[in-house]
Amino acid sequence: MTTTYLVQHGDKERVPGDPGLTELGKAQASVTARWLQGMGLHALYSSPLRRARETAEPIARAAGLPVRIDSGLRERLNWDGTQTFDAFLADWDRSTRDRDLMLGNGESSWSAGERLRAFLTALPGERGPVAAVSHSGVTTDLLRTLLGDDGLPPHLIEEGIPSCAITILDDLKVIAIASTGHFS
Repeated sequence: MTTTYLVQHGDKERVPGDPGLTELGKAQASVTARWLQGMGLHALYSSPLRRARETAEPIARAAGLPVRIDSGLRERLNWDGTQTFDAFLADWDRSTRDRDLMLGNGESSWSAGERLRAFLTALPGERGPVAAVSHSGVTTDLLRTLLGDDGLPPHLIEEGIPSCAITILDDLKVIAIASTGHFS
C-alpha cells in the first residue's frame, strides 16, 4: 500500500490569479514540513499553483526530496479576477451543490474528484509514503467521491479544509480527514 499525506496548501494571499502564501501560510508550511520529516517520505508532489508549490518547498527541504509538479493536484476552480470575488464564490457554491455542474473551465466537482483519484491510483508504484500538496476544493471533491457526503464531517463541504491540514490515505482508503494535530 502507498500511504499518501495529502496536504492542503498554507494560508494564501487574497488576490486573484496565482497567489502565493501569506506569512502565516509560510509558518504553517514550516510546521507541516517538520511533522512530515518524520514520516519517511519517498516522494513529494505538488499542484502547479504557486500557493501549493510554496507549501511544498519547506517539505522538500526537510525531506531532502525534489518537488514533482503534477496537474492532477490542481484546484477545480481558481479566481482569476475576470469576475468579482462574490460572483466567483457564487459559482463555487453552485458547483459544490451540483456536483455535475461544469463552469467555464469545463470541470465539475465529480470530474475533479475523479482526477485526484486517478492521481492517487497511479501512486502504488512508489516504494514508500508520499506527500502531495493540493487544494481544499479538489480534496473535498475526492473525499465526497470516495466516502459520499454523509461520510464527511458536516462542516467540511461548506467551510473547506483548513490551511496545511493533512488528509491521510492508504491507497484509496481514507485514514484521517483534514487533520491539524501537527500544529499542537
